[in-house]
Amino acid sequence: MSGRARLALCAMAATLCAASALLPLVNPITWIFQAAALLAVVTGVGALARRAPLSAPLTIAAQVLVALLLVTVLFTPAEAILGLVPGPDAMAEFGRLLQNGVRDVGRYAIPAPLTPGIRLLLVAGVLVIGLIVDALAVTYRSAAPAGLPLLALYSVAAGLSRGGAGWLWFLVAAAGYLLLLLAEGRDRLSQWGRVFGGADRPGGGPGFAAGAAGPALAPVRTGRRIGALVLGIAVAVPALLPSLGGGLIGGPGGGRGPGGGGGTISAVNPLVSLQDSLNQPEDRQVLNYRTTAADTRDLYLRIVALDQFDGVAWKPSERTVTDVPEQLPEPAGLSSAVDRDRITTSLSTAPWYAQNWLPLPYPASRVDISGRWRYEPQGRTLVGDRGQNTRGLQYQVESLQVRPTARQLAGAPAPPEDLLREYTKVPDSLPAVVRTTAREVTRGARTAYAKAVKLQDWFALDGGFRYDTEVEAGSGAEAITRFLRDREGFCVHFSFSMAAMARTLGIPARVAVGFTPGTRQPDGTTSVGLRDAHAWPELYFQGVGWTRFEPTPSRGSVPDYAYPDTSGTTDPSRPAPAPSRAEPPEDSPSAAPSCGPGEQRSGTSTTCAALPAESAAPPTDGGLSPWVVAALASAALLLLLLPAVPPLWRLRLRSRRLAGGGPGGDTTTGTLAVWQELLDTAWDFGIAPDESLTPRGAAERIIRIGQLQPGPAAAAHRLAAAVEQVLYAPRPRPVPGLAQDVRQVRVGLRSGAPRSLRLRATLAPRSAARLRRSCSARWTSLLLRCRTSRPATAIRRATSALRA
Repeated sequence: MSGRARLALCAMAATLCAASALLPLVNPITWIFQAAALLAVVTGVGALARRAPLSAPLTIAAQVLVALLLVTVLFTPAEAILGLVPGPDAMAEFGRLLQNGVRDVGRYAIPAPLTPGIRLLLVAGVLVIGLIVDALAVTYRSAAPAGLPLLALYSVAAGLSRGGAGWLWFLVAAAGYLLLLLAEGRDRLSQWGRVFGGADRPGGGPGFAAGAAGPALAPVRTGRRIGALVLGIAVAVPALLPSLGGGLIGGPGGGRGPGGGGGTISAVNPLVSLQDSLNQPEDRQVLNYRTTAADTRDLYLRIVALDQFDGVAWKPSERTVTDVPEQLPEPAGLSSAVDRDRITTSLSTAPWYAQNWLPLPYPASRVDISGRWRYEPQGRTLVGDRGQNTRGLQYQVESLQVRPTARQLAGAPAPPEDLLREYTKVPDSLPAVVRTTAREVTRGARTAYAKAVKLQDWFALDGGFRYDTEVEAGSGAEAITRFLRDREGFCVHFSFSMAAMARTLGIPARVAVGFTPGTRQPDGTTSVGLRDAHAWPELYFQGVGWTRFEPTPSRGSVPDYAYPDTSGTTDPSRPAPAPSRAEPPEDSPSAAPSCGPGEQRSGTSTTCAALPAESAAPPTDGGLSPWVVAALASAALLLLLLPAVPPLWRLRLRSRRLAGGGPGGDTTTGTLAVWQELLDTAWDFGIAPDESLTPRGAAERIIRIGQLQPGPAAAAHRLAAAVEQVLYAPRPRPVPGLAQDVRQVRVGLRSGAPRSLRLRATLAPRSAARLRRSCSARWTSLLLRCRTSRPATAIRRATSALRA
């Protein structure tokens, strides 16, 4: 196998190693085999084109054409011409698939299902990266810059996985890149002779000097050691640095706070995880539980309370955490006059469900659990410490089912001043429409309880809102304003908006995130799935404490105390409206606690009715035209590739000049091309050409400014002598080894140059200015030919005749 063929295989392997970081993001992983097959075909086409041989641009063009045909056959055969050639219909289908893929990436949690759109993004993305790596490392023989597209591919995986792609996938991707560098290094070293090739063994043989057998493999061994050392540092150092925790609903857990009795927990953003959970195509079980509660409709499993609203997002405040006490303190503000039941719930989490907040019934009074857990008193939550998470847990919770009456809530006294001040804060940036809407909705209500019920019923029944999980998530002021205008969203929008509006009315409010009670199973347990993920507002009433309301239509259940007291003594000024739902029958205390995602409550009934078929479909906004998407993608690709044009052009020009003699074995043309390459190489390293000097004078100038060592200096003198011979000798004779002399001079200039100059010579060569001059000259020549062509002459004559 030739060195270039081996390099092509290593480039393909490096691309697939980097692409392996995407494997945990999607299930199943069959797409990687399709990408590998297509990449192997494209790599083979490149090898055949280079063997032909074709020029570098034609080789790349052939690979791009074959890749486009392969992707067309794989994804849009029905729309393609003859099932192979991509026409307008196929391009339109590509645009639709790309749009769906981008939408699905933001819609599904990890691991996402392998939808056609996601499959196109993965396969086409790996194919494009593979083409770029093959062009850089194999076609233009520059493997080092090929690390940039490989890094981009790994970075996509690391970014989408939020918690990082993991050290194992980084190790695989880095190993692929090092393999590519090693293959290119061996290929380059082999061109210097057998001393560096390592083919022979100690004891002599052609090409070995005395005593040279020992260090023959030293460059290769040194490169391996450096690569292993750097890779080890890259893997070990991030492991020693602090890392962020996982998502709130799912994902890896992370430690919070020190291991002693104190410490703090920091804010996390639950919005993306919550929306991902609701949009999962498969409702995977998160946990199941068995409880002594007779009625589970109000048994919400609470994870965390978001009590800080800064105008950008709702998030939990930074709080002090302590060791979990044997008996949790009584809930703040709860009076002994309020009816309550003490229940016990045994919970078991799924082995895959790993996050660092523990789902608990609220308010919990005792938690029996093993592991490193900490207690946050304000939110009454448990958070994992030093990597503790919820994966495969079994624990038991004693909690209270608080049953206040509407009369108790309506007659609640004013809350403490410090609590009122903290939980009614709203940012100055909150749009005025939030306050005015809250006042309009609650007009006529005299108590905080009456205002809360009116807000809940306006969102759930009277306001014309629609439940839609595909609406863009957001909790800031702009998101609330958009939600009040468009009147469509999911639980995040309903709960955050009601909490913000309650705060503008002077009612302490926060938002809880967790799960609805789930679905009762035949064996007496209750199953809670991903689609039970939910957010709801909690409002504070003195004597009762933090109290749940349910403004989200078709989700959860409205608590009994959230219906107005019809006795007329609660709020005389407020007429008793029709209740949001009827009381459940006494003989069915275990009715379904919540409606499914495809159902909604109908009027005053407790039953769940199916939504109309058209409401389940996402709103169609048309989106961007496929041609616009293709044009934008092409423009972005051109912008990314534009900085690579000068170094690639320079590599191509150097390879052509050093390839050999001129056409037909013309010695003069070949020697002058090699000399021009020497001048341009010196120019790249900051030695501008001086056209007034003789070849010998130019060589002396390069030796002096470049501070060349004797070996490269002698090579420069040989080049100058060869140029003088072809210019002035009657019968110039071919001089062998000129291309090798140029390479030797380049190595000498590079070894004496600082790092910044070496990078400039590689990435932004000064001699690339000839490209601009060449393009300008060709453009001028083209304009001149157009002006002197027969059609242009005829047009000018016709114009002159018309003017006359």
